[in-house]
Amino acid sequence: MDYYSSYLNMLATPTANLVQQDSLLFLAMSILLFLSFAIAGSEVAFFSLSYKDIQILKTKNNKSLKRVVALLDNPNKLLTSMLIANSFINICIILIANILINHLFVFDTITFPGFEFIVKVLSVTLLLLFFAEILPKVMATQNNIRFAQSFVGLIQVVYFIFSKPSSIMVKYTNIIENKLAKKKFGTTYSLEELDHAIDLTASPNEQESEKKILKGIVKFGNISVKQIMKTRLDVYGVEESIPFNELLDHIKEHNYSRFPVFKEDLDTIVGMIHTKDVLPHINEQSSFNWASLIRPAFFVHEQKMIEDLLKEFQLKRIHFAIVVDEFGGTSGIITLEDILEEIVGDIKDEFDEEELMVKKIDDFHYLIEGKTPIIDLCNYINVSATFFDPVKGESDTVAGLFLELAGVFPSLQQVVKYKQFSFTTIEIKKNRIHKLQLIISPQLVQVPENA
Repeated sequence: MDYYSSYLNMLATPTANLVQQDSLLFLAMSILLFLSFAIAGSEVAFFSLSYKDIQILKTKNNKSLKRVVALLDNPNKLLTSMLIANSFINICIILIANILINHLFVFDTITFPGFEFIVKVLSVTLLLLFFAEILPKVMATQNNIRFAQSFVGLIQVVYFIFSKPSSIMVKYTNIIENKLAKKKFGTTYSLEELDHAIDLTASPNEQESEKKILKGIVKFGNISVKQIMKTRLDVYGVEESIPFNELLDHIKEHNYSRFPVFKEDLDTIVGMIHTKDVLPHINEQSSFNWASLIRPAFFVHEQKMIEDLLKEFQLKRIHFAIVVDEFGGTSGIITLEDILEEIVGDIKDEFDEEELMVKKIDDFHYLIEGKTPIIDLCNYINVSATFFDPVKGESDTVAGLFLELAGVFPSLQQVVKYKQFSFTTIEIKKNRIHKLQLIISPQLVQVPENA
């Protein structure tokens, strides 16, 4: 009993070395809890960002936000790195907490057997639950973008340190997942699979236009403004300083109901002029100050989803928006009609001229407008919508695809090839590819749908 009492007295009055050791352990515990807080919260913040959020972040000229987008390019590897790091840190917290409890408390294991174990389990569980689970995840859920931006530097370090082990784990996880996927029915479908399902399930009496509407509704939520806007080169604006008679001539020439009004160039849009506002003043002199008729312009960025833009059009009761890029320059324009056409197909009125974007000469030769969307070309020649994805880069049009393949701005009659397709420039105006010729190798006309 004397030995036991002296041992208790020694524990009750720790030496200077023990106090110093406990201080270091408390410091280590605090640092590890902070790291666990940051990683656990970042896991929620990063992976709660929707496709729309990521597209918006791409438009921001902010280095930390761009790093967030870059990390999400490989989500499986990022998530695995976070989980490995957090597991390692939580194990360290448990070990340090066990040592600290042993230093700070003396348990009577004879009278109360198992009490020490219960105290340690409850203490560590409550500590980890509050600081490494509940608090960070609640904060990250409330403001995921700000949380991700605040800790992106730390997550980059974690990603770099654990990238190799996470790559190995992701590789074997994918193998297991692929094997399990063969044994169960899938519950998620790609857009192409949904399109195919619509074709298969549509009744024989259903018209092709009705199928297109269904397919348009399916794709509607994933289309950005940039994909359907009229590009800058197709925008007809008016300069605010021109006389009133020139404005009337401009309206008569182009037959549009709305025109952007710019100062010096299209990058400086000052407002909109509506044709209906001009009509009451059609007999005015050329000196008439038509600037009083200018309405405010509505600006949207390229990566905005058309689903969100449609809601804004309805809320603000407007039909027209100026599209700007990440630097504030004018990229093009988008109208309510452009958005509706994504669901119901082309809407033609009595003033629209018939414009053939792709003209078929025979089974092997086509004439194509440079501004033709790549997706429209794929549909026309009956190949998969992703056929040109490996080489198109950021391009959305056939002219952009040609530039990606050529690597430099082409000369007239220049030819580039991709698999069985040969593209030739046949008309170039003002550094813009207007028309191309497409030749398909006869022996490879039939392209597999999943090519």
